[in-house]
Amino acid sequence: MTSSAAAGGRLLSGVVWNALGRGLPLLLALALTPVLLHQLGLERWGLFTLALAMVGVFGVFDFGVGPALTRSLAERIGAGKIEEGWSLVGSALVVVTAISAVVALVLWLAIPWLVGSALNVPPALRDEAIGGFRVLAAAAPIVLLNAALWGVLAAHHRFRAANLVNIPINALYYIGPVLLLLVWDSFAGVMLVLVGCRFGMTLAYAWLALRDVPGLGLSRIRLRLALPLLRLGGWMTFTSLLSQSLLYADRFLIGALLSLTAVAFYATPMDLVLRVWIVPVAVVQVLVPAIAGAFQSRPAEAASVLRQGTLGILLLSLPACLLLTGAAWELLALWLGRAVADGGAGVLRILGIGVFFSCVAYAPASLLDAIGRPDVTASFVLVQAVIFLPLMVALLHAFGIEGAAIAWALRCAADCLGKAVLGARCYRPAAEGMRAAAPPMAAASLGLLAMALPLGRPVLAALAVLIVAVVTGLVWRALAPGEREAILGRLRRVRGARSA
Repeated sequence: MTSSAAAGGRLLSGVVWNALGRGLPLLLALALTPVLLHQLGLERWGLFTLALAMVGVFGVFDFGVGPALTRSLAERIGAGKIEEGWSLVGSALVVVTAISAVVALVLWLAIPWLVGSALNVPPALRDEAIGGFRVLAAAAPIVLLNAALWGVLAAHHRFRAANLVNIPINALYYIGPVLLLLVWDSFAGVMLVLVGCRFGMTLAYAWLALRDVPGLGLSRIRLRLALPLLRLGGWMTFTSLLSQSLLYADRFLIGALLSLTAVAFYATPMDLVLRVWIVPVAVVQVLVPAIAGAFQSRPAEAASVLRQGTLGILLLSLPACLLLTGAAWELLALWLGRAVADGGAGVLRILGIGVFFSCVAYAPASLLDAIGRPDVTASFVLVQAVIFLPLMVALLHAFGIEGAAIAWALRCAADCLGKAVLGARCYRPAAEGMRAAAPPMAAASLGLLAMALPLGRPVLAALAVLIVAVVTGLVWRALAPGEREAILGRLRRVRGARSA
């Protein structure tokens, strides 16, 4: 088996396990949400959702050390610098622990102000909210250590083992509070369950990482190795914050220029289309360490992994985008009723096109991160903010919320094209793979535009099938001969296993 075929096998396996690790707990969360809402009551359920958001915000405060560790450790593994990689891990864990201790202290002291003023929690719930949030604030080091340990496992391609930990622990994130509230009606108790889940994840990740990094590298600490991680991670964090600001800016502009009703008709379709991101995120978590470990010593393998990842994201995300664009009204009516469908279907049709470009853009963005050039991504996103925020204001005035959706879709298309060009310029071996992805990308784009036309439902259904068939054929042609043979070999093995 060639190195490219082996890399393709690791890529497919990692993507499948990452998708399972995210998708299965999500299904359970959707099923248990009504139960938790009933047990907690509306106001405490609001506190619970804020607590989950706080856990997500913790990730910003590691200054990108977790993702930077994945990239830098994978690069050292690919170059054969194993012992230096061990020192890097130990140094990163020390830095993350120090940063997270400061974060925990600041949050602990700020909780009373946050509960009493910023969040405007009702007086009857303030003591309970302060106690619960302080439990969670004390767990900040656990959350940030988990991100760093995940980086170690990802660099060693331990996605199967890591997600076998993630699936049950993330399931307990919802099952645990449901069971606890049956015997102890306490918001602080619910927070203790969440912290217990995170601590269990820390122990499991550390036990898995010990197999690849003896002693987690703590006996080989060289803090100078952590300085490049902070610099690289800082650029990643800046890019993430800027991208998140762009993502949510449209809602605030709509609220300021139109009305809260318009915000609801826009934000609801947006929340729906962003669910498609589960596909590129599952792929990118595998792409970054795979490319980082190969781009210097095995450029052909790195280019092959990028090509397969790009084409995989394109093909896997296309059916969902076709459905969102062609059946926008039906989806919203089935989910939330005819009134929301009438108000938001036009927005959903446009966003369904834009999210396709947003998904594919993850691939060249992962290349820039993997080769250590997140500064290029950050500069490009800053340019987007300068151009597209005024454009969104102009289109909002001209076309209402559909204008905001058009601006968002145009930005996603520019983001995808720009990152592809920048990735090819910063890493020449990737240029061929980017060119190979152009024909299926063009066909998919034209197909999505056609799906937004006012055609009959049977025509749209037939058109969607045709688009998927054409794009699949173009994706197959874009693969290298060795990659096609590797895929056929895997399919033959699956068929043989089923026959047996």
